[in-house]
Amino acid sequence: MTTPLIAGLAIAAAAYAGRYGIQAWQAFKARPPTARIRKFYEGGFQPKMTRREAALILGVRESTPPDKIKEAHRRVMVANHPDAGGSHYLASKINEAKEILLGKAKSSDSAF
Repeated sequence: MTTPLIAGLAIAAAAYAGRYGIQAWQAFKARPPTARIRKFYEGGFQPKMTRREAALILGVRESTPPDKIKEAHRRVMVANHPDAGGSHYLASKINEAKEILLGKAKSSDSAF
């Protein structure tokens, strides 16, 4: 007499556990996707880039040391490189941001 009772309780417990598992899985699938990578600057570009905008593009502070600027530039370029489906325009802006933060003057005249 106790064996059918124990079997019934075991089946009920398995059913409740299954129901809870299905509900948890559906809640997991319905949650909004979270970005696992760092978000980069999404704003538009100013006509003449400032140090502040350059820092926002690379995701660093304006007073960041040069080695950290180069590391941030590399990370952003890997994500937006033209050979990997990125934009040539974005790549040029990322390079311009690096040059501004490193203090390199952009040479417009070339000796060809």
